[in-house]
Amino acid sequence: MSLRVVALLIVLALFSVLTAAALLDVGYVGVFRVQLQSWSGAQVLTDLVIVCTLAMTWIVGDARTRGINPWPFVAVTLVAGSFGPLSYLVLREY
Repeated sequence: MSLRVVALLIVLALFSVLTAAALLDVGYVGVFRVQLQSWSGAQVLTDLVIVCTLAMTWIVGDARTRGINPWPFVAVTLVAGSFGPLSYLVLREY
């Protein structure tokens, strides 16, 4: 296993713990509600939407050149944000 895969798996594991803690604290809808309580929160949420859209665009193009079905990763990104691109980056190493 390469150092890159190990690093990605560590980031994915730590992000999973953080996400679980946030969901247990405020729930799925609460994560968005908190972001919409101020302009700075809305800016962070908008930034996340832009970055995830760019990531999905990249995933579709890169996956097609590698012969990988991109749509499961796009769906995960739409539902769970960064989990889609992180999972794709792990899978593409294999």
